[in-house]
Amino acid sequence: MSKLIDPKVVMAIKDLSLAAKTVVDGFMTGVNKSSIKGPGLEFSQYRSYQPGDDLRWLDWKMYGRSDRYYIRESEVETSISVRFLIDASGSMNHEDGGYKKLDYAKNLAASLAYLANNQGDAIGLYVFQDGGLFSLAAKQDFQHLSRMFYQLENIKAGGDFTKPIHYKDIYTGSKRRELLIFITDMYEQNGEILQLIDTLTTLKNEVIVFHLMGKNELELDFKGYSELEDLETGQTIKIDVKTTKNMYQEKLEKHLNSMRMELLDRHIFYRMISMAEPLDQALRDFLTQRSKLRT
Repeated sequence: MSKLIDPKVVMAIKDLSLAAKTVVDGFMTGVNKSSIKGPGLEFSQYRSYQPGDDLRWLDWKMYGRSDRYYIRESEVETSISVRFLIDASGSMNHEDGGYKKLDYAKNLAASLAYLANNQGDAIGLYVFQDGGLFSLAAKQDFQHLSRMFYQLENIKAGGDFTKPIHYKDIYTGSKRRELLIFITDMYEQNGEILQLIDTLTTLKNEVIVFHLMGKNELELDFKGYSELEDLETGQTIKIDVKTTKNMYQEKLEKHLNSMRMELLDRHIFYRMISMAEPLDQALRDFLTQRSKLRT
């Protein structure tokens, strides 16, 4: 695995566009470009004629040589619309390994947007923060990618998650299915995130949820701390890591399993990502789910 994909190295790159290029170039080394078979401009291979095939793609020279009918297949690049939904509520200020959840979310979104743009996809952005919703319409061009990088770089986490009244603004009226990528820590106070996810599924889109968690959260590794603060409500609780760690991890495992099942029941792809993990698994997940919209 490339050292450059290590999150600590990536987060140290202050230019988000350079960080995204570094991650994607490292990831794409040895990976073939994404394509599908069909009638297009770039020749790929022949196959035997099947009843119902478009006769325009019959190769008469091959027929003359072999006395059999063959169809010319080609590689056809397809594009889709990819919209990124970023949780920028106060809990995304949680820090581990020297960087915050929001920093990880920004770099993940930037890398995926760079990869999507290279695939010819339109990209858009929604930021959920402090009760409101920021949106950047989906377009496909390099200048738009630069605008998205600029908006990502200027996001600051704070306040509560967006109120459900704004969820209707996500609907674009597009008749084609889109790929929606939701990057969040899944922290909610009154079920607002699951309500958002239910809204997304009613739009009949393909949805990916990347659930970010700090390694210190997963392992209850808060050495030197006896009190934790809720970054959105300001409430604090006292902890005793030695006596509560096993119970905490059991409850966390049950919680994550329950969440995973809830999203699976909604036909949503769910991936929990530790902030200590490289970004390459999320890039693989994106390409896999993207392919579902092209077939």
